[in-house]
Amino acid sequence: MQNEVELTPEAAVRAVMRDILGLSEEQVAGFTAETELFGALPELDSMAVAGLLTELEDRLDIMIDDDEVDGELFETFGNLVVFAEMKVTG
Repeated sequence: MQNEVELTPEAAVRAVMRDILGLSEEQVAGFTAETELFGALPELDSMAVAGLLTELEDRLDIMIDDDEVDGELFETFGNLVVFAEMKVTG
């Protein structure tokens, strides 16, 4: 499924964090590469991870294999953005 406007991987990650986790635009806009995610955001629990990954797949038109997902992926915002960028560029 393609969106009408192509998002950069970082913009897509920010939008998914806002939409799936219910975070405010201001909070998500303030995320830096070092912003801690899993364990630091109460909204990001194991159930939210599944929804977040599914939504990233849809918005970026990528496939994420189970063996690509580990705890390190969700340690920081930067890790998640780098992962999304690698998936998009192949």
